[in-house]
Amino acid sequence: MARITAGVATSHVPAVGAALDNGKSHEPYWAPLFAGYQWTKDWEETQQPDVVILVYNDHASAFDMNIIPTFAIGCAEEFGIADEGWGPRPVPIVKGHAELAWHIAQSCILDEFDMTILNRLEVDHGLTVPLSLMFGQPGQWPVRVVPIAVNVVTYPPPSGNRCWLLGEAIARAVESFPEDLNVQIWGTGGMSHQLQGPRAGLINKPWDMKFLDDLTRDAEGLRTKPHIEYLREAGSEGIELVMWLIMRGALGRGARELHRHYHVPGSNTAIGHIVLEPAA
Repeated sequence: MARITAGVATSHVPAVGAALDNGKSHEPYWAPLFAGYQWTKDWEETQQPDVVILVYNDHASAFDMNIIPTFAIGCAEEFGIADEGWGPRPVPIVKGHAELAWHIAQSCILDEFDMTILNRLEVDHGLTVPLSLMFGQPGQWPVRVVPIAVNVVTYPPPSGNRCWLLGEAIARAVESFPEDLNVQIWGTGGMSHQLQGPRAGLINKPWDMKFLDDLTRDAEGLRTKPHIEYLREAGSEGIELVMWLIMRGALGRGARELHRHYHVPGSNTAIGHIVLEPAA
C-alpha cells in the first residue's frame, strides 16, 4: 500500500524563486537562506519519494473572487506554470498522479470533507518555489505532485483544527491506496510576515520559533490556535501557517524533527523550514 513517510514544511516566497531563476542564489544576501535547504536536498536524494502531496495557496493565479474554494485538489495528469505578471517561472511542467489524486478526493469527500476537484490548474510560486528549494533546477521534477490548494487569502480561512483533520483524512486515503508508493506531504507558506499597512514588514522570530517547536512538542495546542493570534502575532499573511497543520495532521499524533532552518529576512518574510517523520 502507499504510505506517508515524511512531512516537509517551508515558506514559499516568490522572491526566492526569482533569486534561483536569475542566478542570484550565491549572492551574499541569498546564500545563507539557500544553505539551510542543502540538508534537505541531500536527504531527498536518499528518500526518493514517488509522490508529494503539496499543500499551498493560490495567489490569484488560478482563482479569484469569483471562485474561492476552501480546499481544492488537483486531479490532472500535469499542471502548467502560471504567469504571475512577469511570465511563467522557467521551471518544468509539474506532473500529477491522477489516480492517487482521484482516490484522495473520493476518500476525503466520503470522509465528509467537501473537496473541490480541479481537472485543469496552473500552479504559481506557492507550489513551484518549494519544489525548487528541495530539488534545485532539474530538467524535470523527480516526483509526481498532488496539489492541495487552501484558501488563506480571503476571509474566512479554515481553522487550524479543520486543517489538521484534513491531514488525518488524507493519511487515511493514502493508506488505502493499493499501489506501493513512497509519499511525502508538504505544508507551505509563512512564516510571520505582513505585506501591507502600517505593520508591513512585521517579523516575529520568537513566535515563529515556538511554532516550529510546537510541531513536535505541543501539536495539540497548534490545532486550537485562533485566527486572531496568527493575525496579531504573525501578521496578516501569517495565517498561511495553518497549511502546515495539514502536513502535521497527516503524520499522526507523534512526529520527530529531522531538520530545521530559520532565516530572516527572505524578501520581507521570515523563512521557515522543517522536516518531520512520523513517530515510530
